[in-house]
Amino acid sequence: MARTWPELFLTDSEAPAPESAEPESGRRSGFFVRLRENLAKSRQALGAELQATVFQSLDEESWERLEEMLIYADVGASTTARIVERLETEADAGELAGGPDLTRRLKELLADAVRAEPDTIDLRHSPTVILMVGVNGTGKTTTIGKMAWHLQRELGRSVLLAAGDTFRAAAVEQLVAWGERAGCDVVRAAPGSDPGAVAYDAVAAARARGHDVVICDTAGRLHTQSHLMEELAKVRRVIAKQIPDAPHETLLTIDATTGQNGLRQALLFREAVDVSGIVLTKLDGTAKGGIALAIAQELGLPVKLIGVGEALEDLRPFDPDDFASALLEA
Repeated sequence: MARTWPELFLTDSEAPAPESAEPESGRRSGFFVRLRENLAKSRQALGAELQATVFQSLDEESWERLEEMLIYADVGASTTARIVERLETEADAGELAGGPDLTRRLKELLADAVRAEPDTIDLRHSPTVILMVGVNGTGKTTTIGKMAWHLQRELGRSVLLAAGDTFRAAAVEQLVAWGERAGCDVVRAAPGSDPGAVAYDAVAAARARGHDVVICDTAGRLHTQSHLMEELAKVRRVIAKQIPDAPHETLLTIDATTGQNGLRQALLFREAVDVSGIVLTKLDGTAKGGIALAIAQELGLPVKLIGVGEALEDLRPFDPDDFASALLEA
């Protein structure tokens, strides 16, 4: 239950034990409890009504009601149609019996639908370069700080941060503050500097100083701003001049409250910078948690991290089974 940070990252060696004295079973249980609490809005849009109305009588109206609920949760029309058709077929064949059995099967289908590969982050590079991209206000800089903290504290990795959002002084200051909190060095430049140059200098510094991981921040931009999307592509090319196969991971932060618009963002960012994974933020503030399924099914992009609050522990590795359970369990 509840995927841990060492399970998210691929490493060459055994990761050190977390600093917490709490047993691993207790940590996993605690993660799930927090996830369930923070997905309350999405769960209320699904789980409560499932038992109250949808699965009481398995008629055509019940299946239509289930479709409506899943679409309202932003699971996506095509994914919803496939899941409901599968449930209806299995129920008609007598393979499912009663509300609890149907809920269990729905949970399995939702978990399967949100799985996408590769769902890990490979740290077996020296250094590993992670590029963070996304629209303004999605929580990108905060995600970087929290990820750096966990990498240092739970995996013992030395992390260098690159303040590539050179257009907003506040973003640089925020990243520096997170760097101090996590115990990470930060490479920064004067406001308005070339973000590609910042990324280049950061990778060069990491190689010289022996850092394990470089996480590069970038300025938030709308997916419709083609000139800024081209700038992101330039940052990737500049990084590759230092390390040919870098960046090794490009994570796109998406605000879950934007629903289907997040799907459009992912599509265009993927075209510009070869996105390898999604960080889905602000899940605690939306009833549209199903967007994770739409992204996985329609774009084939794995959700690797989720944000469900402001605390450090509210950024966590994504676990499809826990996610489906937290969505449906009343």
